[in-house]
Formats: sequence, C-alpha cells, structure tokens
Amino acid sequence: MPELVLELNGRTWTLDPSRQYTLGRDPQGDIVLEDARVSWRHATISWNGRSWVLDDHGSTNGTFVQGQRVHRTEIGPGAAVHLGNPTDGPRLGVSGAAAVAAPQAQPQQQPYAAQGAGPGWAQQAPPQQQAPQAGWQQPQQSAPHIPQQQGPGGVAGAPPVYGDRSPTTFHQFSLGRVMRIGRALDNELVVSDLQVSRHHAEFHATPDGRFEIRDLGSHNGTYVNGQPIAKGGSTLLGPNDIVGVGHSTFRLVGDRLEEFVDTGEVSFSARHLTVTVDGGKQILKDVSFGVPEKSLIAVIGPSGSGKSTLLKALTGYRPANQGDVLYDNRNLYKQFAELRQRIGLVPQDDILHKELTVKKALKYAAKLRFPADTTGAEREARIDEVLRELKLDIHKEKKVTSLSGGQRKRVSVALELLTKPSLIFLDEPTSGLDPGMDRDVMQLLRGLADDGRTVLVVTHSVAELALCDKLLVMAPGGAVAYFGPPEEALNFFGYDTWADVFSAFENYRDYDWAGRWKGSQHYQMYAADIDAVAPQSVTMPPMQAMKPPKPQGWMSQFVTLVRRYISVIASDKGFLALMVILPGVLGAVSLLIDSGKGLLPNPANATGRIIPNGTATTVLLILAVGACFAGAANSVRELIKERVIYERERATGLSRSAYLMSKVFVLGVITVLQGLMVGVIGFSSREIPTEGLVLGSATMLELSLPIMALGFTSMMFGLIISSLVKTAEKTMPLLVMFAIIQVVFTGCLFTLNGSIGVNEFSYLMPSRWAVAAAGATLDFNKISPPAEGGDNDPLWEHTVGAWGMDMAALIVLGVICGIFVARFLRRHEPEVMRK
Repeated sequence: MPELVLELNGRTWTLDPSRQYTLGRDPQGDIVLEDARVSWRHATISWNGRSWVLDDHGSTNGTFVQGQRVHRTEIGPGAAVHLGNPTDGPRLGVSGAAAVAAPQAQPQQQPYAAQGAGPGWAQQAPPQQQAPQAGWQQPQQSAPHIPQQQGPGGVAGAPPVYGDRSPTTFHQFSLGRVMRIGRALDNELVVSDLQVSRHHAEFHATPDGRFEIRDLGSHNGTYVNGQPIAKGGSTLLGPNDIVGVGHSTFRLVGDRLEEFVDTGEVSFSARHLTVTVDGGKQILKDVSFGVPEKSLIAVIGPSGSGKSTLLKALTGYRPANQGDVLYDNRNLYKQFAELRQRIGLVPQDDILHKELTVKKALKYAAKLRFPADTTGAEREARIDEVLRELKLDIHKEKKVTSLSGGQRKRVSVALELLTKPSLIFLDEPTSGLDPGMDRDVMQLLRGLADDGRTVLVVTHSVAELALCDKLLVMAPGGAVAYFGPPEEALNFFGYDTWADVFSAFENYRDYDWAGRWKGSQHYQMYAADIDAVAPQSVTMPPMQAMKPPKPQGWMSQFVTLVRRYISVIASDKGFLALMVILPGVLGAVSLLIDSGKGLLPNPANATGRIIPNGTATTVLLILAVGACFAGAANSVRELIKERVIYERERATGLSRSAYLMSKVFVLGVITVLQGLMVGVIGFSSREIPTEGLVLGSATMLELSLPIMALGFTSMMFGLIISSLVKTAEKTMPLLVMFAIIQVVFTGCLFTLNGSIGVNEFSYLMPSRWAVAAAGATLDFNKISPPAEGGDNDPLWEHTVGAWGMDMAALIVLGVICGIFVARFLRRHEPEVMRK
C-alpha cells in the first residue's frame, strides 16, 4: 500500500493508505484550503485497495483533471488536480514513492444538446404539439458512473452503522460506577448543550455486568434508539443500543462509552416517498434523493408538483404513506420524538408575533424551547449569539412589523437557530420579496450551509439557484424530474430558461418525466445508489411509547404563554382602545331605550291583568347581544392568526392545553371585565329590585354576572370559529351570523317556552341562559307574563334554583366549547405526533 504525497501552495501532506482524507474549507478537515471557490467539504482521497481515489462530494464549483470536471477519479504520481476552477483553481500536485495507475478521469457528461441523436423524447410528443428541441433526447449511454454511497457521517464507503462515525470523545466505564450526564459542571460527563438539563441522566453499571440508563427527570427527555424513556425511569442497554441526550448520542462498546456530538455533519436522504390522499390519488410519487452534509438544496417545480407535500414528508409533519426519511441513517418517522429537536422549519408565513420586538420574540421562543432549568443569562447569551450570526443585533429592539421582508425572514431563521438544528427546511422564504432581498435571503442560506448545516429550501424563484449545491426539480403529479447540480439542469432539459422548462411541464403533463429522469445518465450519477446503504436497524418499542416529553412543565409553559400574550396585546394600541370603547358603546346604547324607565314588573290594571314591561326585555336583549358580540369578537381571530406559530411550536414540544388555556385565561379576563362594564352602564340608571335572589342587596352585580358569563361563553364560541376557518377573512361573516342567532333565541322577541323543537334548540344558545338568569332575578314571568292559557317559563322562575341552573348551563356550554376547540386544534399539529 504505497504512500501518496500531495503538494499545494508549498505545503505537503503524506497520506497514509489506512485512512481517508478530507479536502475543503472546513477547518476540521484534513487538508484545509482557504479559497472561496472550494466547497466546505469538497472532496475526499482514499486508498481502495488497488489505487488512490479522489471523490468529489457534490462540490459547488467542481473538481477538474486535465480541464475536465470529474466526480471520481484515480490519482497517482504526476497527476494535477484543480479545485473550483479548471485553469486557476488551487492546484493539487501528486507524487509518491511507488508508481500508481495513471489518472483515468471520467469527464463530466456533455450537455445533452451536444450529444449524438438517439431514440428521443421528441418522437413521443403529441402530433399537435411542437416537439421539444434536440436537447430533450436521451444521452448516448456509456459506462455509467456510480458514486460511492455516503455513510451516516457523509464519508464515502462508511458501513451503515451509526456508531461507525468517529466518536467525538471516549469515556472509560468501570464496574459499579455511576456516570452522570448533564449541563452542570458537577456531572461526570458535562454536555454543553442548552437542550440538556443540568442533571439529565446517568449510566449505571449493574453488578451482573450489564448497563442501564436512568433519566433524572430531564426536560427534553432521554432516548434509547430514538424512543423516550419514562421521565425518571430507566432501561437496560443492549450492545447496539444508542442513547440520545440533546445533540449527543452515546454507545457502550465493552466497558467504554463512546460519545458522538451532532455538530451538523449529518447525511440526509429520502427513499421512495409516496403520499396517497383519499380516493387513491398519489400526490407524491416515489421521490428519492440523498444530500451531502453541510449543503444547500433547492426544490423547484410548477404548481401541483407536490413541493409542499414533500416538505411535510421530509420534516415528519405529514409522513409519507410509503418510503423512509433518513436522518444520519436513522428513520425520522420512527425516531421523530428525539430527532425533531435537530430539525428547524421556517414556514412561508412568519412564525413570529409581529407586535413584539425582535429580541422579545426570541426571548419567549427560547423560554418555551429550552429546558426549564436554563437560566436567563444562558438564554440571553444564546439569543445574542444568533442575532450576531445573522447580523440582526442592530435591529433587536425594533418591532418585527417594522422590519423589511428579508429582515423578517432572518428573524424567523434566527428563531429556529436557537436550538442549533443540523437540518433547516424553508418553505418559500423569498415569496413576495424583490430581487435584491431574494438574493440576500439565498446568500444567508448559503452561509448557513457553509457554517455547518444542511439547508433545504422550497422556492419559486430561480434567479439564485447557482448558490445551491444540489437542485431537485419536481414534475407535475409529484414525481422527480431532475436531481443534481443546478448548473447542469437546463442542459438536462435542453432549454435555455426555466420559463421554457415550466412551459414544457404544462404542455406535456402526461409525459413520463420520472421515467426519463430514471433512464438518464444523471440519475446514475446522482441518485441510482440511494438504496446502497441500509438504514440503521434497531429494535423499536411499541408506537404508544413515542409520546415525546415537553421541555417545560405545563404551568411553566402556561405562565410563559400568558406573559407573551399580554405583551402582544399591550403592544397593540388599537386593540386596547377597542376593548374599552366597544363595551362602553354597547352599554350606552341601552340607555336610549325608554330612558328613565325601570326594570320592575308593572302593577296590575283594573281587570287584574299585569301589563308587560317592554322596557325590561328590550334593555336586556340589547345588553345580551352586546355581550355576545364583544366576547366573540375578542377571540374570533386569535387562533387563525397564530395558526402557523402554533403548528411550529407544537412540533417543538408546546402543550396544546397550556396554549389553549393561556388564550382562555387572558381573553376570559378581558371579556368578563367588558361584561361587567356593559352591565354596570346598562343597569346603573334603571330602577332595579332592591334585593336579589342570590347576592342580597348587590342586585346590580347579580344582574351583571349573567352578562359577564355570556361574554365568556361567547368568547369560547369565537374560539371554535377561529379553530375551524382556513382564512381570517371568513371569521367576520360567521361572527355576524353568531350574533344574529343569539338575538333570535334570547326569548325576548317571542315566546320560546312551549314551542316544540324551537325551545329545545334554544338550549344550545348562551344568550337563552344568560337572559334567563337575569330574568329570574327581575322575575320575568311577571314582567313579561305569558299569553292567556300559556305556562310560565321555568327558566325565568324567580327562585335561587332557577338562577343557579341558568348560570350552570352557561358554564357547561363554555366547557363544552373548550373541549371542541382542543379537538379542532389537533388538526393543526404534525401528523406524526397525532399518531
């Protein structure tokens, strides 16, 4: 096995055949080249048992031998390799003590338009359509180049076992010893990761020579083979088991504990992803591709090509019906509970409360995502670090709403970077941005990839594709039409512009784009070996054990959410003004009705019949409708406007009930105070009974309580509307419809008691019970007696029992609404979590 000597810029390296060498800009690499044209992990050199081989790992600007771009070539003494440019790129000279096979470069495939004619696509075009140009023809088939499959660490040829990545650290384990893991310095194994609790877990060596892992009540959980163990529980470890703690994983090999730290150097691949919807229609068809670590991948395609569906499948939000997504050779769907913390997702809509300042928005996000034992100083330090990295530190005290579109997108990215994800997915980050901002965002993503992350972006913009390492083109129907370097894509399709390519997709929708791709030489070069490495095989526990822990306790999340919601409301001056003006106006309107008249029963006339007091029923009708409208208006937009934020935070461990109760608490307090204001204004200038049924002389408060409870229950109905609609625009018509229905079923406009069907239906309306409770205090059966022969309304009886039943019914309706809202919120969560 001969040694090889490399020479570059006056420096030399002598290569040992027993190991592999990495070339690139990565400071952790073996041969570091400080040249912008060289990729972070550009290529590797290794001995294959017969000769020295150089493998290009999808570098942006390429590797060249004798002016020809190569993807894999044998190298020996006398060879000259240029990196990044065929003429003036860094020149790597090769020499050695023994003769090695002469270089046999495999040049880059020529553009299809320059190849000889063969059985082409053009003959398959419909006769009434203009056939595509010659570039669409299949290439002449030569010996296909099949690159070596990357192993889990992105190293060519590595066996498919997770632990075969070189361990970051070794720890010796002795019998009977306990090794505690955590963020605090008093642990035997200190992990500097904010996802890890101060005292997270501990390894035990049992007397019989076996080992176990015990969780110490950690916030983000301890995982064995991707599955969480019970909080405070323990489990015995087998020889192949992998323990996950934050961004670190551990494996016991004999009496040695091997630690692997996920710093972003992870492989990622999709294998045969197929998504089928109701009716059997496939909206994603057999999508397979693999991406090298620390790279930027763009996904483009026309509308209806399944880009959004693919993004949901890749992130685990909506797992594919068939196929696998592998994160560092680990099945994402089966190990989502652990791996979700290492994946960042930036949706098309901003995942921020725009009313808050940049730093305050990140502060609340960090509070929710980091363990409860993280100190304020630790969170502040991480926030400042991310702000500096994205050049947002000068904007940190500005409100998000005052930033430009590109800056807002940076803040959304900053929010995801708080937890140091290795994979970042972005959905249409440049949508609605001008070309300058488009470039800024794509350059930001390029920088994120160069700094040690894998970034996948779904985009409609094709202006900055040259910044990407790989390009995935989706065809109509959800199939792959191309995957490979972006600079080769147009030649592959045989057109000069992407507009022409997209027009071809539209004109030839029935053409087998996936079949053409799979029959191409590009497929052999970039995708044919996607199944060469089998995913890591570990024993999986039952699916019911997959419920992931939450980083914060329920009460901690609730308090944080309440504080954030109050901050959002306090920063919205218009909403604050409306909260005060609306109940004031609604209460004042009731004063215009028969001003000065009381709400007591009229005396009987000469015939002994009581004359109805129409003022009392009308005033109560106005106050009830006002409370209904104010309560529902407070909440009808609250869930729909935060839907994207909720979806993302739910995926990172947010408690659904804590989120819902934070809304109920804050909006409930506001609505109850508004109801009190409406009642006080409406009843203060009227003559009312001196003694109430329940509260004695506090009659005004007793009359106001049903109005307050009605506002609260109406607020809960508003949350139901907000959880059901797909757009905020649909909330206002439903709000008006809800208020009108409440008017009809108050019982003030016509007699409900005795109306078969109608009366029973009115029991579903909160206004019916609120008016009935106030009517019981005012003795509505005397104020508005039934017609001759009619029966008194039992809900209006002037008794404590009737008043209590009316109020209890209001509360029950509110609780039922809350249960429905919680169920509807489940529809806006990652599907893998619902299962």
